[in-house]
Amino acid sequence: MTTDLNLKERSELSLVIAATRGDRAAFGELVVRYERAVYTVVFRRLGNHAEAQEVCQEVFIRVMTKLSQLRHPECFGGWLRSAANRMAINRAVRRALANDTDPASLAATVIEAETPFTAALARERRLQVRAGLRRLRKLDRETLLAFYVKGQSLVEMSDNFDSPVGTIKRRLHVARKRLAEELVELVSA
Repeated sequence: MTTDLNLKERSELSLVIAATRGDRAAFGELVVRYERAVYTVVFRRLGNHAEAQEVCQEVFIRVMTKLSQLRHPECFGGWLRSAANRMAINRAVRRALANDTDPASLAATVIEAETPFTAALARERRLQVRAGLRRLRKLDRETLLAFYVKGQSLVEMSDNFDSPVGTIKRRLHVARKRLAEELVELVSA
């Protein structure tokens, strides 16, 4: 029991170093600390709970076998999330390939959705949104970019911005309203 308590009190860096040296209990504590974050990354890509759980297990197995390749132990969290993201993308691609249809039925159902006009409208919207983002205050812009461009979860944003999740939700709400106001000004100008 004291061993478990000591593991819970240890810093992430010391756990990573111990796990690199083969300490399975230290790696187990890292799994406990990061399983939610890894699941969030994987589920966001796959959208399927069962598949996300399976990929999470594969991520931790892969990370355990590749831990000796981690050059900077202090970067473990980012390295782990990156591995989770790559493995989720690989799973999504494999799943898409397994769902391919025969060329005849594919040709019969494909309708060209994008026309030159819709492409021009989409490009114009992107330019307006970028211009609106540039006009926002730094915190509003960073909040919107973290959520919508980088795809961070509220929990990840809470960690990165060192703010409670409730504050992050409020910032997102306010930043969206301010961006909408900027876009109205840009369009009407």
